[in-house]
Amino acid sequence: MPAPKDGLNLAYVWCISIVAALGGLLFGYDWVVIGGAKPFFERYFQLDNPALSGWANSCALIGCLAGVMAAGALGGRFGRKRLLMSAALLFAITSLGNALAPNFALFIMWRMLGGVAIGLASNLSPLYIAEVAPAHLRGRLVSVNQLTIVIGILLAQFVNWFLVRDLPAGATNEWITSSWFGRHGWRWMFGLTAVPSLLFVAGMFFVPESPRWLVARGRVKEAAGVLGKIGGDAYARAAVAGISGTIKLDRAKVDFRELLNPKLRRVLVLGVTLAVFQQWCGINVIFNYAEDIFSAAGYDISSVLKNIAWTGSVNLVFTFVALGVVDRRGRRPLMLSGAAGLAIIYAIMGLCYFMGVRGWPMLLLVLAAIGCYAMSLAPVTWVVISEVFPNRVRGAAMAVAVAALWSACFVLTYTFPLLNRALGAHGTFWLYAIICLGGFIFIKLRLPETKGKTLEQLEKELVD
Repeated sequence: MPAPKDGLNLAYVWCISIVAALGGLLFGYDWVVIGGAKPFFERYFQLDNPALSGWANSCALIGCLAGVMAAGALGGRFGRKRLLMSAALLFAITSLGNALAPNFALFIMWRMLGGVAIGLASNLSPLYIAEVAPAHLRGRLVSVNQLTIVIGILLAQFVNWFLVRDLPAGATNEWITSSWFGRHGWRWMFGLTAVPSLLFVAGMFFVPESPRWLVARGRVKEAAGVLGKIGGDAYARAAVAGISGTIKLDRAKVDFRELLNPKLRRVLVLGVTLAVFQQWCGINVIFNYAEDIFSAAGYDISSVLKNIAWTGSVNLVFTFVALGVVDRRGRRPLMLSGAAGLAIIYAIMGLCYFMGVRGWPMLLLVLAAIGCYAMSLAPVTWVVISEVFPNRVRGAAMAVAVAALWSACFVLTYTFPLLNRALGAHGTFWLYAIICLGGFIFIKLRLPETKGKTLEQLEKELVD
């Protein structure tokens, strides 16, 4: 969009972006809540091997893939708004399903259906925000989605800690299994997701449809109305003209085969590789397997949950740092610093595990990794993949990139218990350090700077 800095209704832009970003909050909460519930539902369902543990923690990602592909296939037909509302309702239903699951099979089923909601939200929330944001604010506004993901993560971690804060130190497995914590506490962790889900549904009634989607469907007058609320009549006319110049108004369904066009191959490879790297950098194992990581560093269950809350707090603080610098420093420097920083931290963590270091040094290294990720790869990857794809195929291309992201996350999450047993904690984190080094090299060679440019300018530079 044109990027005038005067005459914009910033309050309106921020309000609709924040409401849309509530999809990120639900995504963050639902994704991470299982990390705190893990010590309890594993005992409740008597999961006794790494493969079952990995399946319980990663099965939602199968649903994520379905949700992402549904967003790509249906987003062009039904719009961003209705699908985001559907995701919110699905979050509410599946959270209650997980809370009430009487056996492991139903627990898995509800987790996979909840994954569908995560897939929808993770695709559509940043996409919607990118499509309503003025160019000079787009990085910051799309990063708000990452901020709400982080708030959702911290909220889940706080709820998990609050519900089991009275768990006695050194409690035996048998005592935990038979206690309120083992029978009911973990169910509340999942069930409380329904509260923000319903708030998201209510908020979406006041959010307009994406103006880019409206233009693509030939509903130019409605698009101009939305854009007029954002920046006035002149802004709306210029924005509609720019969008119309890059969208074919034939209302035809976007064919995923269009993504094989040689002109699109470069940006598709860029988006997919960055999405995969964001997951294979290894940070999500800290959120999903915090018990294993901190237990290996000498902490008991009650201390683990307190440490998890620390990781969420650091995550939040450094996400605010990212919000402040993403549109000033640019995407490329932040991505490079994040990849290099994580490679160094993981190498040191692996060395500490190898040498038997325990206690607070390991906690500090984990917090350093979280902070490094939160101000770089976490928000900036979502910004880049929401802005590098051309208008006409953005929904389909985003679906492919986010599907690749969740596929990579499934591999990461499922394999961690197996890698941890085969390589040990030290070998596993050294492997993640090598991956981060490879990511640094790719970013250095392939990622252009995108800050301050309209989506239409980027399309001409990267594709035409």
